[in-house]
Amino acid sequence: MSSFRVPGAELAWELSDEGGHPVVQLHGLTSSRARDRVLDLDLGRGLSGTRLLRYDARAHGASTGRAEPEDYRWTSLADDLLALLEATFPGETVHGVGPSMGCGTLLHAALREPERFSSLTLLLPPTAWETRAAQIEDYRRLAEFIDAHGMERFLGASQDMYRPPATVGTPTTVPDISGELLPSAYRGAALSDLPSREDLAALDLPVTILAWVDDPGHPVSSAEALAATLPRARLQIAARPDQVARWPEVLCEDVAAAGAAVTAG
Repeated sequence: MSSFRVPGAELAWELSDEGGHPVVQLHGLTSSRARDRVLDLDLGRGLSGTRLLRYDARAHGASTGRAEPEDYRWTSLADDLLALLEATFPGETVHGVGPSMGCGTLLHAALREPERFSSLTLLLPPTAWETRAAQIEDYRRLAEFIDAHGMERFLGASQDMYRPPATVGTPTTVPDISGELLPSAYRGAALSDLPSREDLAALDLPVTILAWVDDPGHPVSSAEALAATLPRARLQIAARPDQVARWPEVLCEDVAAAGAAVTAG
């Protein structure tokens, strides 16, 4: 495992180099490379013949961080992503894949440097725009709860949380982030939103959006709104675990198309 220095953190990353098109894989809030494998959200496990970069966002997994909410804004995480890509794949276009917080990070990064990305596979778009306010309050409430009562009590209270039907059968996991830094990460998420519809409408990249039903933090309405806004988007919605199990194949198709387009271009 390698590390990469960014302001206020060391990012833990790994590269599976089999040649071919470069791909970067992100994860969601409170998750990590390791936790996404347990949750069957490690779509990169199905890839071959690519250069696949996986990394843990600051404070998550094996990466370090600090108790500064601004560090965990999606715009700040986009800074981290772009710096890591320039160090790993200098001057190249990459395919980006990631859920939730990773989805938001990728969209902010792609708007800032559209020439850096060949295409995107976005999983579980989070609440956005009109639906974001309630989620912001939830994040602030969770941060205050952990500050007041500690991580152990927070984990105990989280055991009975509702799970979307498409996740039935996956193991129960805990956040892969320390109790000291999780409140700051929640507060950073509360400061974040997807880019504006106007900005996204100008993002001329092929995008696949993968969503599942009955998840208040990642509502189908966000996926549908994003698909309607991005000019070259396609949307797939899963209701069962077997449909989620096909998502690695979707990523393989997206990366193959990205590689072919770069070769042809």
